Amino acid sequence: MRFMIDLHSHLLPGLDDGSPDLQTSLAMAKMAVEDGTRLMACTPHRTPGLYDTTADQIRSSVSAFRTELDKAGIPLTICGGSDIHICPELPELLAAEPEYRLAKSDYFLFEPPHQFLPPRLIELVEKVRAAGFRPILTHPERLRWVRRHYDVFEGLIRAGCLVQVTAGSLEGRFGSEAKELAWRMLDEGRIDIIASDAHNLTSRPPRLSAAAALIADAAGEAEQWRMTVERPASILRNEALEPVGMSSVEQVKMQQTPTRSRAPQRLWERLLR
Repeated sequence: MRFMIDLHSHLLPGLDDGSPDLQTSLAMAKMAVEDGTRLMACTPHRTPGLYDTTADQIRSSVSAFRTELDKAGIPLTICGGSDIHICPELPELLAAEPEYRLAKSDYFLFEPPHQFLPPRLIELVEKVRAAGFRPILTHPERLRWVRRHYDVFEGLIRAGCLVQVTAGSLEGRFGSEAKELAWRMLDEGRIDIIASDAHNLTSRPPRLSAAAALIADAAGEAEQWRMTVERPASILRNEALEPVGMSSVEQVKMQQTPTRSRAPQRLWERLLR
């Protein structure tokens, strides 16, 4: 594996419950590079009333951290974005503040509540899509309500949500229930990308390689490549993607592709031009 792209991390220091300081952020970046990641989206929480992260904070923090990475000689390319909690004004917020979107593309990380299914969630996704934005549903395997409301999860895919599963869930880092759901989603062909959702150096580290190896064994190297490089690259280039689960909501087993996709050499250095 030459390199990977991680579109969900809490790497920026002091903005949320992720990295608390610059020293930790640099150590996390170094760990990610050693694990094979070469491009990482820094996506602090935007949760009204808890983490009121502003677009200006994201912009300035990404710029400052990019300078620190260069000074430390850590070969990690970064871009901005946010892990956005749902809110009624979401379409307007995304239109007004491109910094909340991944590398200012039309794509953004879409986080529903963990403990309960909010009303009219699919309707909110439809409104966001009608406004021209592309939601990526973050870690549905860790949302406590998904097991009981799997039909809503499938409805979110039909409404246009891409699906991002946390790498650590496939390894069992978030418990047996999240692991079981993650593997169900993989077996059914629901997962578009994996990401680390890194918060620290220990319990939630910025590592993808172990999960990528599990995916390669279960679904083939071609699909692993698509989840860790090809689709994330397309997202950052703002290319139109349909959720992989859109055409396979009733499919039980993923079809394995024998040939491997190729990415341009040093792709991560050209994506953000």
